[in-house]
Amino acid sequence: MTFQEPIAEQMLESPPLAGIDAPAELSGVPGDLAALTIGVRGKPRSLWSDAWRRFRKNRIALLGLAWLFFLVFVAIFAPVIATNNPVKSDVATAGTLRQAAWIEDPNPMRTGSWKYPLGTDSIGRDVFSRLVYGTRVSLIVGFIPMLVILAVGVPFGLIAGYTGGRIDNLMMRITDVVYAFPALLLAIVMQISFGDTRVGGLLNGLVLLFLSLSIVNWTGVARLVRGTTLSLREKEYVEAARASGAPHARIVFKHIFPNTLGAIIVAGAFVIPSAIISEAVLSYLGVGLRPSVNLNSPFPTSWGQMILDGSKFYQAQLWMLLGPALAIASITLAFTFVGDGLRDALDPRQSD
Repeated sequence: MTFQEPIAEQMLESPPLAGIDAPAELSGVPGDLAALTIGVRGKPRSLWSDAWRRFRKNRIALLGLAWLFFLVFVAIFAPVIATNNPVKSDVATAGTLRQAAWIEDPNPMRTGSWKYPLGTDSIGRDVFSRLVYGTRVSLIVGFIPMLVILAVGVPFGLIAGYTGGRIDNLMMRITDVVYAFPALLLAIVMQISFGDTRVGGLLNGLVLLFLSLSIVNWTGVARLVRGTTLSLREKEYVEAARASGAPHARIVFKHIFPNTLGAIIVAGAFVIPSAIISEAVLSYLGVGLRPSVNLNSPFPTSWGQMILDGSKFYQAQLWMLLGPALAIASITLAFTFVGDGLRDALDPRQSD
């Protein structure tokens, strides 16, 4: 027996390489020989295709992703799905708090009708239609602040982590000062201070709300990216690029930034539900999105506003409170499930 034979035996005994598909011409070859051939000739999957393969195995994450796609569909086609104009009041039912369609009431004016599937609120507006249009606000309030937070936090963390030294120390002290401000309290102050200004009136207050939710919350992303960058800049391939004379910008954007995308994507997935809950809290406190009286407004209400209205009449009309509460719970859980799935899928240490 030559010294090559034990090595060949070990290769035959080892399982096929993960993430490699057997070629068609090896369909009739015994498994061990096919594994050996694949190990020599096969091409491994990319990081993203391998991550997607792991993500698909997480059924809870797939369920959350499917629910989010459904909510996006509802938000886009809200005018078609909504049974009535969410701002228009039905004078006949104003003040009666009509029940949901399947509920009968001794008062004929409060007995449910499928014209208003979830009933009406205190001024005769359709609860179901307002719930459908509220999906738009929650999604846009989740995604826009997330993009702003990443646009500020990611470059800040990359620069601080890569440069190091005094610049890193100065930038992190700035981050600590910003982080010291309570995010929700600062958002309330901004909403009260600038709510009556021109900026506060843009898109019923959505623009000011985006700024309020983003002005402090970028610090967590900056710290995460900075820590990841500090680890990556000591890797061999970064040292090799630096020794070859590559410019700093190329090293950062070619070698470091792509390897931080996994952490950034996961962080963004968890920022969105936090922003949605913050908007609901601000609206519940009366300093969030402005109530709209425009019949053609694309953002007439939010789920936080509906909870505020429903908290006053929940004993007489339960769905005014229960509907938006379940909607907020479902969308935050969906983003949490997707975030957990992305974290596991993008972690190369996770086993299949």
